[in-house]
Amino acid sequence: MRLADLRGRTVAVWGTGREGRAAVTAITAQSPATLVAVDDSATAAPADWDSGSAPLFTGEDGFARLAAADVVVRSPGVPQTHPWVIELRRRGVPITGGTALWMADHAARTVGVTGSKGKSTTSSLISHLLTALGRRNAFGGNIGVPLLAMPEADLYVLELSSYQCSDLTDSPRTAVLTSLFPEHLDSHGSEERYYSDKLNIIAHGPETIIYNGTDPRLTRRLLNEEATAAGLPDGYHVAPGPDGRPYLHRRAEPLFARAVLPLAGRHNESNLCVALAVLEALGVDCVADRDAVADAVAGFAGLPHRLAEIADPSGLTFVDDSISTSPYSAMHAIDAYAGRPLTVIVGGTDRGLDYTPLREHLAECKLTVIGVPDSGPRILDTLAGLPGVRTARADDLPTAVALARELTPDGGVVLLSPAAPSYGHFRNFEHRSEVFAAAVCDTAPVPAPHPAG
Repeated sequence: MRLADLRGRTVAVWGTGREGRAAVTAITAQSPATLVAVDDSATAAPADWDSGSAPLFTGEDGFARLAAADVVVRSPGVPQTHPWVIELRRRGVPITGGTALWMADHAARTVGVTGSKGKSTTSSLISHLLTALGRRNAFGGNIGVPLLAMPEADLYVLELSSYQCSDLTDSPRTAVLTSLFPEHLDSHGSEERYYSDKLNIIAHGPETIIYNGTDPRLTRRLLNEEATAAGLPDGYHVAPGPDGRPYLHRRAEPLFARAVLPLAGRHNESNLCVALAVLEALGVDCVADRDAVADAVAGFAGLPHRLAEIADPSGLTFVDDSISTSPYSAMHAIDAYAGRPLTVIVGGTDRGLDYTPLREHLAECKLTVIGVPDSGPRILDTLAGLPGVRTARADDLPTAVALARELTPDGGVVLLSPAAPSYGHFRNFEHRSEVFAAAVCDTAPVPAPHPAG
């Protein structure tokens, strides 16, 4: 279904956030017969909603409008497990999303990136590298501008969430997968449904599929697909170079030192390998242009709230990885600081995730883990008995930071990688980052005054 197909039809846009607002603007331009907006949230409807283009309905009136629509345009924040979604599908009401409407008209010009972890960094890195190498592109999606508000461009690079992928009926020309592990199960209903929704990005005839070949779940699920695996010796990968240091290679050809990439962690090496494979698919000769590619890689600053280091006069390194919402993302963050004394702060909204994989990952590690509400105590219980893991509890994040200062040896790392969402105690993961940074500042040691004279 395309935007133009909504002309003359009764349309209901479900959601009043930035995606819903972009959908109302785009659909209005198509001259639907009727256009309404629906907000099912328990909170009051937004006071700044402009009802001129789309009158806003809530509660039972909202559901009635959805049920009477020819097409419902669902915002990504509305889960597939929502009771209204289930009932509308039972009644045969067509449900789509803004991403699907946009992709129907732009798939041939699009690189779409998804994954349980790494999609933000990889999509940002692809866009950055293309721009630095003179390939203009528009960047957006889950990380930035809603697709229905994107400007026209010859090439798009998009980060796509599982919620956005689930509605697609057209695959992007270049479909990119960074990782696959259980995530957002409360919204998708089951692990298998989450994987199916995520992998819907490749279900509609992409020209090229590129994936992280070091991810076992992706490898198993793409066995029967014609796809390019990054991170393995027959493609872009990291291996010892001519001077013995780690180098980015294309097959046996060393390109540049891994140290050029200013991001820590082996998972970011995988993200870079995936990005280079995408560049090659788009016609960039990364071997012939290795110096220009290396310069572009060196200029990538990374993303806020993802392994972002905070300077501190104590000599400790504080690291903001607030965007970590699963045990698997926390495992990657912990690995990035292997070899240094490490204290990890975990805990947040408890979605009932299984933290056994984190326990298994830390079985041979030596570190301190501080748990904060709500899920922190349950994570600590899961880690109980590991010989190298010392655990402690804190009532809140500022208290955890102060405790981490006491428990972390000189030259060590204090890593906020919560392995859980932020809602309930913070507005969002950005707010959690702000509280963490403020606590680091508030607990920093005061330098001794210089003696007079």
